[in-house]
Amino acid sequence: HRKCSRKGASLSFSIQTVESTGSTNVDLIALSATSIAEGTWIRAERQSGGKGRMGRLWESPAGNLYASTLVRLQNGDPPVATLALVSAIALHQVISAFAPNCGVQIKWPNDVLADGAKLAGILLERSDNAVVIGFGVNLAIHPEQLDRAVTSIAALGCGAPDPENFAYELAAAFERGVAVWRGIGLPTVIKQWLAVAHPIGTALTARLANDETYEGVFEGLAADGALRLRLADGAVRVIHAGDVFLL
Repeated sequence: HRKCSRKGASLSFSIQTVESTGSTNVDLIALSATSIAEGTWIRAERQSGGKGRMGRLWESPAGNLYASTLVRLQNGDPPVATLALVSAIALHQVISAFAPNCGVQIKWPNDVLADGAKLAGILLERSDNAVVIGFGVNLAIHPEQLDRAVTSIAALGCGAPDPENFAYELAAAFERGVAVWRGIGLPTVIKQWLAVAHPIGTALTARLANDETYEGVFEGLAADGALRLRLADGAVRVIHAGDVFLL
């Protein structure tokens, strides 16, 4: 493997790039048992075993972003699951800089869409006191013939960003986001998330792990970042985990 490291100026992250690996998340989970520091990133040019939520395969051809980082949990941190919001905000900021005016929007909790088509995904996995956050972003290429709309930054007509530069900007944005999450607090994170997500009143379907499905309209987030879905009978269902689809 070709390996290189890049440190952020005045920031504490470092990025190591490898040509190919099975999964950057799996690599960082293995390293999390060592003294590896928060702010460590691994980026792969290609992955052979990338995965999304619910164990779905994430195709990983060269030209896109496949990168993972690590957060060490501290006493007093907000709920772990809310790092999904932090991750989505950071990724939205960076995609919006590379692809302005392209209708980029977050779908709860941390998918990034462009005009309703999936552009990026984020996977959080916990290992003891570490949370590994994996980012997959379609920069140059997107899969075809899926059962859902998918796109890439290149397909939006913005040109494909260089994955190394994109990773650097994402690492910087994520570090700033963690500082807000840990220092200023979760209410500010929720406010930032709501500003760039599907608006209040958006029609959504939520499918839970047990295949229960609920349709309703988006009522915002609970104080812990859970999705509030107002059902047809007026009741509000609070959803902490599941697949959400825009109607």
